[in-house]
Amino acid sequence: MVATPSTSNPTKGVVRQVIGPVLDVEFPAGKLPKILNALRIEGKNPAGQDIALTAEVQQLLGDHRVRAVAMSGTDGLVRGMEAVDTGAPISVPVGEATLGRIFNVLGEPVDEQGPVKTSSTAPIHRSAPKLTDLETKPKVFETGIKVIDLLAPYRQGGKVGLFGGAGVGKTVLIQELINNIAKEHGGVSVFGGVGERTREGNDLYEEFKESGVINADDLTQSKVALCFGQMNEPPGARMRVGLSALTMA
Repeated sequence: MVATPSTSNPTKGVVRQVIGPVLDVEFPAGKLPKILNALRIEGKNPAGQDIALTAEVQQLLGDHRVRAVAMSGTDGLVRGMEAVDTGAPISVPVGEATLGRIFNVLGEPVDEQGPVKTSSTAPIHRSAPKLTDLETKPKVFETGIKVIDLLAPYRQGGKVGLFGGAGVGKTVLIQELINNIAKEHGGVSVFGGVGERTREGNDLYEEFKESGVINADDLTQSKVALCFGQMNEPPGARMRVGLSALTMA
């Protein structure tokens, strides 16, 4: 779900170069899009293939051109196709309607359960919260995992890094934290998978359903939303999916 053009007459450009997931787009003089704006490219290429992709502006090149990174595959994209400046960054759905659902970097549901029933969206690029809005008094966040609470307690509102090799239990630990937050604190969580294997994401989803964190019969009672940029997706999707998940949170 990207931002729709902010005006009835959006600025339109033309794709001039495609280099893998990177594309250069030329716009009229004086109408260049801002950096981090979303560009939407839709239509048919000369071979008759339907093309629909979103790219994010990363650089102003000069000569009325910008360089953008695609959020999905660029197969079939050719020079001369029209690109529309949406006038805003990529936006994703937010609110309770996202619970129990699986999204991609654009906030589009990929769980084959239909569209998300919400009109509330938020851009993935926003200003950081003011210091006056943050909790400055340190508090310990009780995870319910005794060895963590005793030896390496987490700070509430802080950041925690879990480092380890493949298959040692990082995702299992995160899953346990999400489960405890839902059951002991009555809270909700957002899981962002950056470069995860499709199999791992599917296993995680099934385990959430078995534990009751995701209520398949009534998604409004679920306690987690999932957002994935899988390892088979372009670099742009994996680069921005963390911000998409953070925005939903």
